[in-house]
Amino acid sequence: MIPDMGLQTNELPSHWVTRFFPLIEPGGRVLDLACGGGRHARLLAERGYRVEAVDRDAGALASLAGVAGVATRQADLEGGPWPYHGAAFDGIVVTNYLYRPLLPLLFNALEVNGVLIYETFMVGNERFGKPSNPAFLLRPGELPELVRRRLTVVAFEQGEVNEPRPAVVQRLCATRRLEPRLPD
Repeated sequence: MIPDMGLQTNELPSHWVTRFFPLIEPGGRVLDLACGGGRHARLLAERGYRVEAVDRDAGALASLAGVAGVATRQADLEGGPWPYHGAAFDGIVVTNYLYRPLLPLLFNALEVNGVLIYETFMVGNERFGKPSNPAFLLRPGELPELVRRRLTVVAFEQGEVNEPRPAVVQRLCATRRLEPRLPD
């Protein structure tokens, strides 16, 4: 079992994101993909990052209106065109979301020296409820295998957590840095 450090309530930032966001270039541009209510967009903006928060739910994005440092974009990431062709981000944060066809696009949108922070559900989570559809559950070791030719893995965990509710997750932090550094 991995430590119960992530997948906080919807209001609190994930411990995994909190642990690794300092690896992102200070003041850098960060994409919060499928941001929901924007818990990570808020955290990053408070720390001086320029955040692009994207989600298909206009109501969720509305909660970010007026938050300094956060630009929002409503987009159907699964059924519409990729809204970030030609864009590059110093950091990309994804939590509780998986749509495999987007992964190569995410890797391509990561700037040199950029940091990818990813945390979502994996096979085994179906024992605890949703998501239970295999299309939305990572296979064991899938995230590091997907990034291994493109990025350098800084940290990876997978397994069962108990908080805030029982779940089975994978967490990865990877970078395009030639010489990865660990957070202080």
